[in-house]
Amino acid sequence: MTDVPLQEDPKATVFEHIEVQRRGSITIITIARPAARNALHVPAHFELARALDDFAADDQAWVAIITGSGDRAFCAGQDLSQPLPVDASDLPPSGFGGMTTRFDLTKPVIAAVNGFAFGGGFELALACDLIVASETARFGLPEPKVGVVALAGGIQRITQELGLKQAMGLLLTGATLAATDAQRMGVVNEVVQGDAMDGALRMAEAILACSPLAVRATKEAAMASLSLPLTTSIRDIWTRPAVQQAIGSQDAQEGRNSFLEKRPPRWSGK
Repeated sequence: MTDVPLQEDPKATVFEHIEVQRRGSITIITIARPAARNALHVPAHFELARALDDFAADDQAWVAIITGSGDRAFCAGQDLSQPLPVDASDLPPSGFGGMTTRFDLTKPVIAAVNGFAFGGGFELALACDLIVASETARFGLPEPKVGVVALAGGIQRITQELGLKQAMGLLLTGATLAATDAQRMGVVNEVVQGDAMDGALRMAEAILACSPLAVRATKEAAMASLSLPLTTSIRDIWTRPAVQQAIGSQDAQEGRNSFLEKRPPRWSGK
């Protein structure tokens, strides 16, 4: 995959505030508002939602990476210089950045965080399955410092991931986390020197070495387990749509064949 060139996605909608590129089966979505530190206004929210809709619907797109333009910021949250959303209808149904309430996406999404991810930017990263950060990245939910509330899932996700006391220490003070501290606490998967995109691409390639259907089934089962008792989650895993698709797939047979023939698998996503 490393020798596959980066190219504009020929299937992508034309966008003004984001860029969409492809590297093989990897879709790269870049927030392209560097002058605003990649903060999002209403049009950018809807563009991100359309790009992620396109990714979800494309059978040849298996992993997505979301990042921000430049090295100063992944996303500074909501752009306060632009008209603000006044209720949920001012955002796409899939939430802040088209991602924070996108609960039906079984394909993996990686956040590549350079610079800071504050407020909604941190919530956007938390909504991704994996986070790769540059060593200069910083994270935080500073909304209480300006009299507002983190409404895009950050409160719930950070509490779920860190536990109540650790989360309260961040939420009630608006404190920020350095990348290494975020990794130590389990919020960030990997901290890299230089561009976070390099690490995100390596992680995406490791995912692509696995069956895409098995990956989606695994994500669906893992996410469902967060809201179910253990006994129910284990018993019901066989009935999940992505699991059923993976079990009966051509890729399942290809996985067995490649193991027996001692060769790398050739996944088709079917």
